[in-house]
Amino acid sequence: MNFRITTLFAVLIAIAFAAAGYSIGTRHDAVDRVAVETMVKDVVAKSQPAPPATMIPASSQVATLTDGQRHDVEATIRNYLIANPDIVQDAINALQAKQDAAAQAAQVSVIKNNSDELFDSKNEVVLGNPKGDVTLVEFFDYNCTYCRHAHPDMTKLLADDPNLRLVLKEFPILGDGSVEAAQIAVAVLLTAPDKYLAFHDELITTPGAVDGKVALAVAQDVGLDPDKLKVVAASDEAKANIDEVRDLAQKLDLTGTPSYATKLGVVVGAVGYDQLASDIKAVRDCNKTATC
Repeated sequence: MNFRITTLFAVLIAIAFAAAGYSIGTRHDAVDRVAVETMVKDVVAKSQPAPPATMIPASSQVATLTDGQRHDVEATIRNYLIANPDIVQDAINALQAKQDAAAQAAQVSVIKNNSDELFDSKNEVVLGNPKGDVTLVEFFDYNCTYCRHAHPDMTKLLADDPNLRLVLKEFPILGDGSVEAAQIAVAVLLTAPDKYLAFHDELITTPGAVDGKVALAVAQDVGLDPDKLKVVAASDEAKANIDEVRDLAQKLDLTGTPSYATKLGVVVGAVGYDQLASDIKAVRDCNKTATC
């Protein structure tokens, strides 16, 4: 009886995660019988008292399941999962939590190893307090609807927190129009940094799709020469700015906008003012400790 219980609980874990794999998009026509049997054999071998090796022929040192034993174990597992379907969701949740923790740890390592490019690049836009005690980095695309929805949150954060340092990263991922708009934005930064905020606020709130033409019109609205901007936008310096951001995004495994980074990690999506304020507070609290 003890043997069967030990076997059952060991294999249930494997079956639950197999079911989890099915649930998140990887189809299995049935649980892999060979894998189940291998695991059961391993449990059987480990659960049996180990007699002296001299008493056991080499050919019989690996436990073998009969067809009846295998059928009994598989039937027990199947019946248990039918009676306790929550175990599948528990397995999915546990797997997701483990993957999220691993991803967060990897991102924190990337942040630490690339802190100069992420927080203090000569190519970046700095808003708010340049000497603020917390830096929040936003990766954005001018054609990103969620970035537009999040813009008021960023404005409010800057208004409410005089010690916030906000870094903007041009991350055009939504087509050629986004790339063109980002190139003009970088040109504005390079030629007239004092005009960048006015340009950015107008372009990020412009309805509909934006591209280089729309960006140049906005630049003209804030008093800049479109022809000069075209030249700068095509320069190697402008290209290097966007390439640097793309390289950082790849290292951080960012695939969407808006995405935010602090020294403690990455948040993806328009998570709202409260979440971002909480993340900023977490960094500020961490800075007060000796181990942060």
